[in-house]
Amino acid sequence: MIGVMNSMQILRGWAARHAQWLAVAGLLGAPQAMAANEYANSPLVGEFITEMTRDYGFASEQLTTLFADVERKQAILDAISRPAERVKPWKEYRPIFITDARISKGVAFWNEHAEALARAEKEYGVPAEIIVAIIGVETSYGGNTGNYRVIDALSTLAFDYPPRAPFFRKELREFLMLTREEQVDPASLKGSYAGAMGLPQFMPSSFRAYAVDFDGDGHINIWSDPTDAIGSVASYFKRHNWQPGQPVASLATVKGEQADQGLSSGLDPEKTVGELRALGWSSNDVLADDLPVTAFRLDGAEGPEYWMGQPNFFVITRYNRSVMYAMAVNQLSELLVQARGANQ
Repeated sequence: MIGVMNSMQILRGWAARHAQWLAVAGLLGAPQAMAANEYANSPLVGEFITEMTRDYGFASEQLTTLFADVERKQAILDAISRPAERVKPWKEYRPIFITDARISKGVAFWNEHAEALARAEKEYGVPAEIIVAIIGVETSYGGNTGNYRVIDALSTLAFDYPPRAPFFRKELREFLMLTREEQVDPASLKGSYAGAMGLPQFMPSSFRAYAVDFDGDGHINIWSDPTDAIGSVASYFKRHNWQPGQPVASLATVKGEQADQGLSSGLDPEKTVGELRALGWSSNDVLADDLPVTAFRLDGAEGPEYWMGQPNFFVITRYNRSVMYAMAVNQLSELLVQARGANQ
């Protein structure tokens, strides 16, 4: 891994990697491009370049040339500023992610990468079906990983979206550091309008914290290497305290007027199974009375559904802070197991 190199070696390697790219930029008339690009002379960008040079050892000339090529994307600002859509009820949300096509593609992805998935499950304790379901919900197994250059997306939001500028400035910093560590051209990588990247849609900070070189080739590639993506998802879940062999959520039956008093106000577990039982909750699953759970109600196709999300449910919500997202991942994973078993 390049991480074993000292800082000066990293800088020299990164400079060598980009020498041809910088020369081409010069041949194409970088001064004219810089004059036309608003980020070339932006005080905010200038401050950022100074910070990256002073605090993280980047070369000012390289960053100046890079940002001369960066494009402000109005479509990104429009997307992130758009008023939130009506929150879909579960009966409308579920069919978006749980479809015959997604299940079929998931089984094919699982079969194609069975060795890597089995190894990830063994090393990290995260079931193969959960890993496949995450990649399926995020990008349909790599079919939709985003079409924006990550450098454009993060720069647009870091310098032209004040409500969350500090967050995206941090992610831009992390992105430049990961491209240096992985020795890739920062202008070459693509992702979502918010800068999420690759098959598992990691933000740059998550990439640097959790992504792994699972195929052992010396680089981490979650864009086009499913093996690295699989290992990285498993690494993320293990680091967020996934509990091997434990379930995700249990369907509950509720009785009495006090049942809704058991509902959690957020994603964090607020009551134990025993406390919910005292409020009229029960389940066919065997659950310890002292188990903390997230209790929630969904508007299902056949009426209200009450669920008790267990610790692994809470772990899935660390990936995306949404009850319905976690339920989609969980139910897709269960259907993948059933479909794959039926085909073997």
